[in-house]
Parts: sequence; C-alpha cells; structure tokens
Amino acid sequence: MAHRFFEGVQQASSYWKYRISPSDLLIRPVLYFLEKQKGHPFELAVDVGCGSGQGTVLLAKHFASVVGLDVSPAQLEVAVQHAKKPNITYRQCVAEELPFADSSVDLITAMSAFHWFDRPRFLQDAHRVLRPRGCIALLSYTIDMELSYSDCCSHTLNQVCKEFYAALEPYRSPHLGSNTSELYREAYESIPYPDKEWHDCVWVKRSMPLFSYMGLVKSFSSYQTLLKQNQQKATALSQDICQRLMSIMGVTSSETEVEVAVKYFYLLACKSQEA
Repeated sequence: MAHRFFEGVQQASSYWKYRISPSDLLIRPVLYFLEKQKGHPFELAVDVGCGSGQGTVLLAKHFASVVGLDVSPAQLEVAVQHAKKPNITYRQCVAEELPFADSSVDLITAMSAFHWFDRPRFLQDAHRVLRPRGCIALLSYTIDMELSYSDCCSHTLNQVCKEFYAALEPYRSPHLGSNTSELYREAYESIPYPDKEWHDCVWVKRSMPLFSYMGLVKSFSSYQTLLKQNQQKATALSQDICQRLMSIMGVTSSETEVEVAVKYFYLLACKSQEA
C-alpha cells in the first residue's frame, strides 16, 4: 500500500519554497549511467512522485520529453506554475500504475519519494514501461543535515540540529522504518538487473537563509505529524531551535545565510536488453 502525504495546498507551497532537489552534481551521474547503458537519444524521462517539480525541471534540458507524475493535485498545480520549458508535462496518477505503454520510457526517476510508494508494485510497473536498456534512478537524502556558519563552531550548531531531529523522531512514520536508506538498499538488492550501482554518503553543500533550513525540516512528514497533533508544541519547538541557532551564530535575523550539507544516497539500475 502506498502512503499519501504532502497533498495539501499549504504543503505544496512549502515544498516549492523549501524542499531541495538533487543538484547537477547528482543528476550528472544518472545521465552518465543512462548514456553508458543505453546511449542516445534520450527521448522520454518520467519523474515519479514529482511533488512541486523541482527535480523534474532538471531533466528537461536532457530529454525530448519529461513527464512529472504525482498523486496530489495541489503539488501538480504548483509544478505547472513553474514549468517554463515546453517539453515538460505533468499528470496525476499513483506511482504503482504508470500511464505509459510497455517499453516506452528511457529513464524513470523518483527523487525523495520512493520510500512512500508500494515499492514492489512500483518496481514491477517501472520494469514494464522501461525500454530495454532503459534505466531507473531512485534518489533521496537523510534528515541528518549539517550546518556551518563563518566564525562559528559547527559542532555546537549541529548539536542543536541533532536535538531538533531527535525531538521529531517519535513522530516518524512507521512505514519508513528506522533508516530510510535501508529501504533503498533493500530495493537495490531486489532489482534483478545485472547492471546496477549503489551510492551512499554523497554530500552536497548548499547556501540558504537559516529560515529556509528551518522550513525544509518543517516540511518533513515527522514535523507535519507533530504539527497536526499539537500545533503549539510544534511551533514552540521550531521557534526555540531557530532562536538557539541564531544565538550561537551571534545574529538576530533568520535571513542570515548558512551552509547546509545534505547527505544523499541513490541507486541506479538498467533493464536488460532481453527483459
């Protein structure tokens, strides 16, 4: 059974504002893997669980056509608003029933979404729609992001961040288990294709205002669950964390830029020619 979150209008707006998408640093090895396994032309890419479309737009300059799929109309409405390239389209559907013909897709991606799917059903349907030598790329990142700020002790900053993550841990969905990357590793082991790769602990650094880092963490399902259960507690927690971080940094504005290091993991797999 797939698990459905992040479908509201407010959540969709927060996704576009705060959720990070893989940078070119991560998209490049995906495209290199596809080129090595299948070669050009790159005709159709499908981004499943696309949310508000940050990852989808990264693929557009490399493919003749890119389709973003999501179950949430609100997320897709935001995605459409920001789709500037004519080769991007969006469709509403569940991840386990891909609306494509057999052997028609060059690349299937899921960026920080696969863990919410009915994973065996999704992988089965992905196999159906992939062309021979087509590829699948499943990417995500861990919650244990790290902050740094000039003239400030990163260890002290990150002790506060760890307290934030620990406070949210009781509200984590049981569907995700104790470690999301283990779900991806299990999927990697289950995919029967001989040509596949597993990559973990890939750090990508980004600069953003402190309020964007806070917004990012507040967009996670664990914080959203706490918010629904006890809005006052959730608000007090985030305000306290933000104030403590600003105090350590010696600043008075959450608009202050910080560097956020995000730890990614991903798997790549290529459908066999004979499959």
